[in-house]
Formats: sequence, structure tokens, C-alpha cells
Amino acid sequence: MDIVNIYTDGACSGNQNAENIGGWGAILEYGKHFKEIYGGEINTTNNRMEMTALLKALECLKKENLIIRVFSDSSYLMNCFREKWYEKWLLNNWTTSGKTPVENRDLWEELISHIHKHQISFYRVKGHLNIHHINTDVNKWYLKFKEWNGDHFSKEDFIYITEKNNRADALANMGIELNKQKD
Repeated sequence: MDIVNIYTDGACSGNQNAENIGGWGAILEYGKHFKEIYGGEINTTNNRMEMTALLKALECLKKENLIIRVFSDSSYLMNCFREKWYEKWLLNNWTTSGKTPVENRDLWEELISHIHKHQISFYRVKGHLNIHHINTDVNKWYLKFKEWNGDHFSKEDFIYITEKNNRADALANMGIELNKQKD
């Protein structure tokens, strides 16, 4: 069975301001097939855009029981699924260990409904890393990538994944620009 790779990113211009514009982008890759999607929202947060990118990508899938690898620079998103925060939230009626309501519950609930339909692995990447810049120590970042995700990716895989996540970042910024034009 082929693997579906999903590369995601979210962004928010003016994240802490009352008026802001967010964007999300994702790339779905299945064998030689690619699909790029993006969009945005007004008055949102960076975390919501990171989550929306993954949600919109998962909504594109037509089949269940797929093997999926998700690559994201969002620690918030990756840690939730890798460390199974959501299981504790469900047990605690959507409250955190600090006894506060879980933020973004609406998106978490939608994401959780999708992740149980597939076999999904989550991988953290360094965001906004220009691996082709003369001052970028690719070996250093590859070692960090392996520290975060294990040894099952080659250096060439790391470079490819980083380039795809940079493209997802560009798509998220296109989502921001799209919403700026609506104003």
C-alpha cells in the first residue's frame, strides 16, 4: 500500500491583534500525484491555521484505512497527537491538566474523528529552514530532524521534506494574501 504524505503549515499576520488574517496551506502527495490546497480566515490564530491545514488535507482523502505521514512545524499539533494529549482531554471532559477548557476544541474534535480512520504518523520539521542558503548547516538540522523523528529518514528525505514544508508555508501565505484582497 502506498503512503500518503501530508505537508502542512499555518500562518497568522498580526497573531496577537484583535484584527488579523490567517492562512493555511497543505500538500498531499500520493505516489506521483500531488494536490496543493490553501485558504485563510480573518480574526484567527496561528494554532488554528496549523490545525486547519491538516484538517483540510484530511478532508480531501476519499478512502479510509490509509497509511499517512504528516509533516508539520507546529509543536502544538505534533505534540497533541504524538503525546496523545487528546486522550487525556477526552477523559477530563475537554479540560487541560490545569483545569482550563481546551482551546480550539472544535477543530480538535474534527481532527480526532479523522485520525481514527487511518494509520497516521506525525513528524516534526523545522519551519522556515532554507536548506539552500550558504549559511545553513544542513547536517546540523538533519541531526535535529532525526532527534525529533527517529532514524528512518535519509538526509535526502530530510531535504525533500523540508522543501515540501517550505512550499506549504508559501501556500499558507497565499491564503493570507487571498483574505487581504477580500478586505
